[in-house]
Amino acid sequence: MTWPVERGVLELGDLAVERGGTIRDARLAWQTHGTLNAARDNVVVYPCSFGATSDDLAWLIGPDGVLDPTRWFVVVPDMFSNGHSSSASQTDDYPAVVTAADNVRAQNRLVTEHLGASSVAAVYGFSMGAIQAYHWAALYPDEVQRAIVVCGSARTADHNKVFLSGLLRILEAGPEHVGGGRFSAEPEAALRAFAHVYAGWGLSQDFYRQGLYRTALGAPDLATYLRTDWEGGFSLAAADLYAELQTWTHADISASAYDGDLPRALNAVRARVLLLPGETDLYFRVADNAAELPHLAAAELRPIPSVWGHRAGNPSANPVDLAFLRSAVREWLDS
Repeated sequence: MTWPVERGVLELGDLAVERGGTIRDARLAWQTHGTLNAARDNVVVYPCSFGATSDDLAWLIGPDGVLDPTRWFVVVPDMFSNGHSSSASQTDDYPAVVTAADNVRAQNRLVTEHLGASSVAAVYGFSMGAIQAYHWAALYPDEVQRAIVVCGSARTADHNKVFLSGLLRILEAGPEHVGGGRFSAEPEAALRAFAHVYAGWGLSQDFYRQGLYRTALGAPDLATYLRTDWEGGFSLAAADLYAELQTWTHADISASAYDGDLPRALNAVRARVLLLPGETDLYFRVADNAAELPHLAAAELRPIPSVWGHRAGNPSANPVDLAFLRSAVREWLDS
C-alpha cells in the first residue's frame, strides 16, 4: 500500500448497552487508512457489514477504489461480535442484544475522543454497515455531513426479519446450542445449513437463472459453488454470528432517541444522504429506501442496476457494479 495504515484497539471500560446488560472491559478494534488533515475534517467512517472485519473491508479502499485514502482519512471500526472488537464468543456475560446504536456510540468515541475529530465528512456503509451509517446520521446530526447507505435501511423491515429469524432458528437447532446464542462447540451441521439458506437470499433469482456462479465466479456447477463459496464463507464463531443477527434484527434509527417515531428520526437527519439499494436485493428492498426518501431533508435514491442481489453493494468480484458504485460514491463525496 502507498498510504498510511494503522491499527489499534480503543479500551472503552465497562460499556452499558441500551437493551440491558454491560460489555465488560469493552474493546473497539479499528483500522485507519490515510492521514487526518490539519483541519481534522476529512474523516470518512466505514463500519463493518455482517460477518466482516476491518481487514475484509480493505479491498474497497485505494486511490482508484471507492474510498480514496490519499484524500480521505478512512476510519474502519470493527463491529461488536466480529471477533476483533468485544465479541459474544469471547465474553461470558455478553448482553443478549447489542444494537447498532450501541456500536455507533462507541465508534463516535473513537472518532472524537481518540482521533480528535469533531466532524465527519461522510459515513459509508454496506448492509449492516449501511445500517450503522444511518444511525450515525440520526444520532449525530450536527457532526455528519454525508451518509452513503449501500444496500441498507433505517429500520429492519419485517420481511428482512423473517430471513434473520430463519438463520437464528437454524443456529438454535444445532445440538451444540445451549441457549441464548451460546454453544458448547461449533455447530458444524447447522452452520452448513445456515450457509445454504444465506446463499438463496444473498443473490437474486436472476443471478442463478443466468448461471453467473459459473460464468462470472468460475464454479463448475451449483453444488460446488454452494460448497466452496458459501459453506466456508462465514469465518466467525457461531456465537458471534448469532449476536450480529440480533444486532441486525433490532436495527432501528428511531428506537432509542426518537421513541420509535421513524419519520421524526429521518426528519432529524441533516446529512446529505445517498441511498444505493440493489435493484434485486431480496432483503434491503428499493421500496424501503423509497419510503424513507420523503422524510430526508437532502437525499437521492440511486438503485444499483444489477442482478447480483445484495452482493451488488459489495462487488469485489463484479467489475460492472464496482464501476457504478465507485462513480456514484465519488460524485457524492465531491459534491
